[in-house]
Amino acid sequence: MYENKAKYTQLIKSEAIRLGFLSCGISKAEFLEKEAPRLENYLQKGMHGEMKYMENHFDKRLDPTKLVEGSKSVISLLLNYYPHQIQNQDSYKISKYAYGRDYHFVIKDKLKDLMQFMQREIGEIEGRAFVDSAPVLDKAWAAKSGLGWIGKHSNLLSKQTGSFYFIAELIVDLDLEYDTPVTDHCGSCTACIDACPTDAIVEPYKVDGSKCISYFTIELKDELPNSFEGQFEDWMFGCDICQDVCPWNRFSKPHNEPLFNPHPDLLENDKKDWEEITRETFNEIFRKSAVKRTKFEGLKRNIDFLKK
Repeated sequence: MYENKAKYTQLIKSEAIRLGFLSCGISKAEFLEKEAPRLENYLQKGMHGEMKYMENHFDKRLDPTKLVEGSKSVISLLLNYYPHQIQNQDSYKISKYAYGRDYHFVIKDKLKDLMQFMQREIGEIEGRAFVDSAPVLDKAWAAKSGLGWIGKHSNLLSKQTGSFYFIAELIVDLDLEYDTPVTDHCGSCTACIDACPTDAIVEPYKVDGSKCISYFTIELKDELPNSFEGQFEDWMFGCDICQDVCPWNRFSKPHNEPLFNPHPDLLENDKKDWEEITRETFNEIFRKSAVKRTKFEGLKRNIDFLKK
């Protein structure tokens, strides 16, 4: 049985790489003891702002066996999205993760392929795929699976590849060999804390989501608060500041996923182009992009706020 565990683990990891994932780590499906008080504290302090969905399914967020009955393993996967070219830096900016096709669809297809491969090669396996769309603590599982450590900006960091990647999971009822967490390599660096214009990183390893530029420009549906005027540094959708300044992202390499390549206008547009954007142009540039989440009106609201 142990030999099978090792064999299946290797099979899954090799196939994950073949499908284009950056890396794959596996951990035991069990209650996340360390995360429970952190999550409770975060919610009690209201650091999730208007993201009320984070208050739902508290138990499921911490225990994968409540999400997938009989689950034994959490397979964590990273998919690189670091772009080949960056936007015109004198323009309004969007987060690099939203340059191309909406990642939910791209990753779901890869996870489906991996699950089918496992069922074909190993046998009857029950499980579910998760891409940032269910109550799963992605970063905690990835860290537990040895894919990196949680940095002071609360993103997952790897010495080899930095932090510009998506995290996804397959939670399955299959016993596998489990990886061990890696050590923290942030050291005395405070680059991300010092660079955050809205002081959202309230202390090392703790981010107040309700002060984050990404929260304001994507999640918040109301008017943007005047008290933050002039602090968004031209970010109209999301924000990469804490990742851009992180020394470990010197090791980021461009992705090899054609679906993540952006519309040419996204790279070339200047501020005037964005200020004059029409609904038709918005639909053309962001046809299948995650930016559609904020809708045309939301992007216009963000741009108008940046113009003030």
